[in-house]
Amino acid sequence: MFEHVLVTGGAGFIGSHTVDQLLGRGCRVRVFDCLDPQVHGGIGTPPQHLSPEAEFVQGDMRDRDSLRKALQGIDAIIHDAAAVGVGQSQYQIDHYIDVNVRGTAVLLDILANGKTSVERLLVASSMSIYGEGLYRRPGDGSFVAPQLRPDNQLEAGEFEVRDPETDEVLEPVPTPESKPLFCTSVYAQAKKDQEEYSLIVGRAHKIPTVACRFFNVYGPRQSLNNPYTGVAAIFSSRIKNGKPPLVYEDGEQLRDFTSVHDLVRAKLLLLEDERANHGVYNIGTGNKASILDIAGHLAKLYGRSDLEPEVLRKFRSGDVRHCYGDISKLKALGFKPQVSLEEGLRELVEWGESQAAVDLSEKAHAELVQRGLVRE
Repeated sequence: MFEHVLVTGGAGFIGSHTVDQLLGRGCRVRVFDCLDPQVHGGIGTPPQHLSPEAEFVQGDMRDRDSLRKALQGIDAIIHDAAAVGVGQSQYQIDHYIDVNVRGTAVLLDILANGKTSVERLLVASSMSIYGEGLYRRPGDGSFVAPQLRPDNQLEAGEFEVRDPETDEVLEPVPTPESKPLFCTSVYAQAKKDQEEYSLIVGRAHKIPTVACRFFNVYGPRQSLNNPYTGVAAIFSSRIKNGKPPLVYEDGEQLRDFTSVHDLVRAKLLLLEDERANHGVYNIGTGNKASILDIAGHLAKLYGRSDLEPEVLRKFRSGDVRHCYGDISKLKALGFKPQVSLEEGLRELVEWGESQAAVDLSEKAHAELVQRGLVRE
């Protein structure tokens, strides 16, 4: 394991868990984080969940001077810092590109032109860059990588993906890293750019680089006040406020829900294993669950089974139907998920019961409707 690791975005949900596991392995850790008010509530100080054993530096990825100073003495970087939120990215376009792409570009520029001791870079990418997942055509068993569903189909309330040639309803299958990418949101395109620029610069300057494509991560410390965070946290906030979860389309969309503990274990495996150099890896469980399943599990665990999900049958611009991970590449390096969905959601609820939750999901929904990004 590397001696001194910089975690960008290390005060956040995923970053802070990464910090904990690095410290547990005997690493010195420096955190670089801007403490985004949307994530941290504008408190201006590191959150209580960030270990005091880590060195904290407040700074913005776009600030070259502060980032250069934070890189001094660092031999490995875990780059988690990013503006997160698919729906919000569709109208805060300049912000998402500036923070995610230019912020990463500043980091890479320093690595390429400055004198640093960095020997490895791990960059957080996203399953959103796939767009739709991989599918199988029932008629002949061939694999299909579809793009967006037609608007007229969605407006008719038909949400499943159809084959553009045969009009068959396609069967979702696990999505491997080799599936062609088709970004359907500004957030996705920004993550794709982060991934590709990092790999290009890493190869050119002989800095072993790994891109980690996160699937739907959930767990304790995920903000219950940010309506653009993961769906499990958004649903938790609704339920804690006595409101039913808001579900787009019919709720049967399939995703790969991954405990933050498993995610971080996978990240640190990829950080250590040289076989991963200059590669891209899905980090998930390889299992699928529907959005309605998650809403139902959470309501039951919070003791509010009476809060049945409000199925809107509306669709958001850029949303995909099914996407869950094929993690064969990661398993070949020795990774095995350890946290079941039931265990992980129970941990989220146990933590969530002690947290204040401001439900802003209706406000976020109204913003999307106002901009024509939600239709029915």
